Amino acid sequence: MAKVLLIDDEITMVQMVTEMLRADGHEVFPFSNGAKAMEALETHEPELVITDLYLDKTRAHGLEILQKARSLNPPAVVIVITGFGTIETAVEAMKRGAYDYLEKPFKLDELRLCIQRALSYNAAISENIYLRKQLRKKYEFSQIIGTSQKMQDVFKMVERVADTDATILILGESGTGKELVARALHFNSKRQFAPFVPVNCSALPENLLESELFGHRKGAFTGAIADKKGLFQEADGGTILLDEIGSMSPTLQSRLLRVLQEKEVRRVGDNTPVYVNVRVVAATNEPLEQRLKAGTFREDLYYRLNVIPINMPALRERREDIPLLVGHFLKGRLHDRTGRPFKITKGAMSALGAHNWPGNVRELENAVMRACALSETEIILPTDLPPALHALAPQGAEGNAPEDRELSPLLEEPPSTALYSMGGQRDAAEPKVEDLAGRKPVVVLKNFLREQEVAYLNRVLAQTSGDKEKSAQLLGISLATLYRKLSEGE
Repeated sequence: MAKVLLIDDEITMVQMVTEMLRADGHEVFPFSNGAKAMEALETHEPELVITDLYLDKTRAHGLEILQKARSLNPPAVVIVITGFGTIETAVEAMKRGAYDYLEKPFKLDELRLCIQRALSYNAAISENIYLRKQLRKKYEFSQIIGTSQKMQDVFKMVERVADTDATILILGESGTGKELVARALHFNSKRQFAPFVPVNCSALPENLLESELFGHRKGAFTGAIADKKGLFQEADGGTILLDEIGSMSPTLQSRLLRVLQEKEVRRVGDNTPVYVNVRVVAATNEPLEQRLKAGTFREDLYYRLNVIPINMPALRERREDIPLLVGHFLKGRLHDRTGRPFKITKGAMSALGAHNWPGNVRELENAVMRACALSETEIILPTDLPPALHALAPQGAEGNAPEDRELSPLLEEPPSTALYSMGGQRDAAEPKVEDLAGRKPVVVLKNFLREQEVAYLNRVLAQTSGDKEKSAQLLGISLATLYRKLSEGE
């Protein structure tokens, strides 16, 4: 069910359509005056607008209403009604964003079907926006965890270059989060709605990698049974991540250099170049300077790639971030038998902090997940950690005595403050004030009500196993309204 704004200067038409809409369960705001309808657009925030193109007999208000309805946030879907002889104007309305138009006279069933299609379209658009916001949230800067100075330097650099087209070279050991940074660069740039294509240059032999990157023509080599677009073409308009760039052969390096210089690719077996608009992000876990000295990496390509370097620190260089990372990995995980959230003892945390982590964050995550799988209770002990870490725990911290189970105080509170965004700033949209006694933060009422609404919506969604259409019916709101409210809670 939806909020519908209906505008037509024929009173009989307004009454007839209003009765039909209300019978179908919609909330209707009927108007016969275009000026008053314009004022009502912002106050009622309709999801659907049905408007005649010609109102008040003297001037065309319909296109003005259409323009304002489409400028709302979120925009309303618009159906225009036109009289005989105004089809050209109706076509103009479609160009300006109207979903459809009906020519008078029309049947109510015809209008009803048009409304159903328009609302389904609006719901699909709302879902698309919601899913894109979810995707962006997954890869926003705040998901790269760390409060150490080295990580703050990374955040600042990523913030400065995310929305540029400059080529980026991400340097760092395996497991430090190079791909996560590359995705954050993409999903926080103007290219976020275009493809992000990651490529592991060390995973394929030279001939296959060339075909994968640049594509091939049918018959270019044995097995090329059809034309194939390369990954550079697949990433057109977006970002391509060339991981392990140091393993690329000299021949492919030469072809990549041409792509960077000329912004065009040439498929294997094809003489015609194809223009591509792609931002290149390269990553390597080995110093390319060594390959330059050995003569296995082109110097001109190195300088083309190394326009803006981002150095990812090893985990052993930012040990102060280990408790935050552990808290992040444990967040939301429940013990299979007890159903309670996992906690970790001081002894286990001490062992994690003392290890050198050659596999960096990826190794730490695997160690924490292993401990969760092996722990007999929801409390992680040093003995639950990988064998290499047992000797790093303080003596007598095996968990046999009650004092050995003292929890790490760093994780007694949810580690939400560990999720720092660009520059390490907290979300400014969530202001908090101290109460008069100065005891604890008090959330601003508007934010509290919004949080409660979103929590209730999520509970209803859980009851319906994520069925948004059924949830909207139970809540007595339209599907589009449900998507909008979920998006507002992001």
